[in-house]
Amino acid sequence: MKKLHIALAVAVFALTISVQAQHQKEVLLVGVFHFNNPGADLTKLETFDVMSKKSQQELELITDHIKKFKPTKIFVEWEYNDQLGLDTLYNLYLKDTYFDYVRQKFPKNAFYSQNEIFQLGFRAGKKAGLPKIHAIDCPMDWRYDSLQIAIKKAGQTDLQATIDKQIKEFGELTSGLMKKLTLTQMLLEENKASMRNINLGFYITLLNKGGALDDFTGADVVNAWYRRNLHMYSLVQKLTEANDERVMVIVGAGHAAVFKHFIDLDANYKVVELEEVLKK
Repeated sequence: MKKLHIALAVAVFALTISVQAQHQKEVLLVGVFHFNNPGADLTKLETFDVMSKKSQQELELITDHIKKFKPTKIFVEWEYNDQLGLDTLYNLYLKDTYFDYVRQKFPKNAFYSQNEIFQLGFRAGKKAGLPKIHAIDCPMDWRYDSLQIAIKKAGQTDLQATIDKQIKEFGELTSGLMKKLTLTQMLLEENKASMRNINLGFYITLLNKGGALDDFTGADVVNAWYRRNLHMYSLVQKLTEANDERVMVIVGAGHAAVFKHFIDLDANYKVVELEEVLKK
């Protein structure tokens, strides 16, 4: 009898998953390099001008396609506990007074004029007729310095050398692509499965094993990264309502790599790639 109950439970669960899969919400997942400091995370080089005439024309075309996708919510990498601040800025954008405001208030801060939240997220939101852009970022303490100390203490010189080498090579790759690709091409490149796998694999392949046998600093650093992304994805799940058939998520490419992994495991959602949307 017990085996029958278990078999029935498994069958019901499988049926539920199957039904959910038939009604999966579409998530347009767009991983980006940060428009206001391209390459700065890794190469410290400014090599891409998102404010150029060509890039601005591309953003207009990209967001025209996103409008056709008809997202009912757009999620961006802004601290979720400052939703009011984001609302204030987006309301200014809807009134066409945003850029005049930030030029006066933040004359030396490129973030407010160039970042993808405003250049891509706000632009797409306004074209889609959305009254609000949703903040989902959950910054956490990332102890990379502690990891380097733990690696040194454990005598993992080869591991540190490999980490440094991969960071340098990935930075050079990204910087090189920025010099020869258009904005659209760059975004498509950032969202390739191969690029996401490199980004995500770095944490598991290298950082996770940092530290001595009884020192799990490496695993703790990777855990903090996953935890941040889990919190962010949790907000997407909670804020997406029953009538939201299509939503859009704009985050750094590293976050997008983890999000793709989460969404692939979530029976209620499926990823729609930017490449697909641009073809329509």
